[in-house]
Amino acid sequence: MTQQNRRGRAYGRPIAAVQRVATKLHTSLFRATGGKVAGSIPGTGPVLLLTTNGRKTGRERTVPLLYLRNGEDFVLVASNGGTAMHPTWWLNLRANPVATVEVGGGRLRVRGREAETEEKQRLWPRLVEMYGGYEGYQEKTDREIPVVILRPVDD
Repeated sequence: MTQQNRRGRAYGRPIAAVQRVATKLHTSLFRATGGKVAGSIPGTGPVLLLTTNGRKTGRERTVPLLYLRNGEDFVLVASNGGTAMHPTWWLNLRANPVATVEVGGGRLRVRGREAETEEKQRLWPRLVEMYGGYEGYQEKTDREIPVVILRPVDD
């Protein structure tokens, strides 16, 4: 199947550029206020900042992401808006699973992994309840959208 024939085509350059600017602004507001501003998105859920190491460059990359708490774990959805490609943060985390999350004013080191089938089946309804858009994203793409578990680790 070629890229043109896949459902959930990638964002075009103008949308990708706007997305990069919005991500930088969101991250700056979050950090400047310790998460008091940009620590949640009305109608969706809480937001954390995930910092991964680039799998190609080795440079730190930070993105704001919706999350669900499950005990001590943070649960993320690697939806990429329902596009055909996994989000870069997930590709980076698969290559180097140790990362950092910022929640409110605190920072934690975490280890990421993909949820196993039964975990995803249990967590998916809670994730969709938090943000209904995830269901539409899965319908929009042919790829199976991963659910990602981040577990705090000792330094």
